[in-house]
Amino acid sequence: MVEAGCRDRPIFFVGPRACGKTTIGARLARRMALPFEDTDILLQRELDANVAQIVAERGWEYFRERESSVLRETAARFAAGGVIATGGGMVLKRENRAFMRSAGRVFFLSVPVGALLARLAADPKETQRPPLTGLSSEAEAARILAEREPLYREAAHHVLDAACPPEEVCRKIFEILKY
Repeated sequence: MVEAGCRDRPIFFVGPRACGKTTIGARLARRMALPFEDTDILLQRELDANVAQIVAERGWEYFRERESSVLRETAARFAAGGVIATGGGMVLKRENRAFMRSAGRVFFLSVPVGALLARLAADPKETQRPPLTGLSSEAEAARILAEREPLYREAAHHVLDAACPPEEVCRKIFEILKY
């Protein structure tokens, strides 16, 4: 039996870049026969530009405002159930953290910084993942994770170790949802 509330409300994934939000979210949605959306990809499609271009042309403040709007629009479309992968910085706004917690079920995909760096090196996606600081990749990842981890935890109903293979993470989610 599926836990009440998982098919009639959105499921949100939060976490840092390369933690697996899109990979795990898409896989989970397929297995549950639910729609899936990645807010960063949706935003890039709507603005016909990648994240690096949007930030370079309009700045982080504009990007964060549009990101918040896309979150709410997608959640409204998925009010009857769906899976939403959010951008790594979605939790920076208190309103977004509160909104996701109240609108659906939030999973924080936690991955140690070393594993994140390995994933980023294997698939850098510079246009989707512009630098956030002037630091080296290693220092930036460690700093951003340290700053944001409390926010991911505040937003989340569940914290999952996402350093393991995506199928294993999905199995853990199914256990939680009693799917």
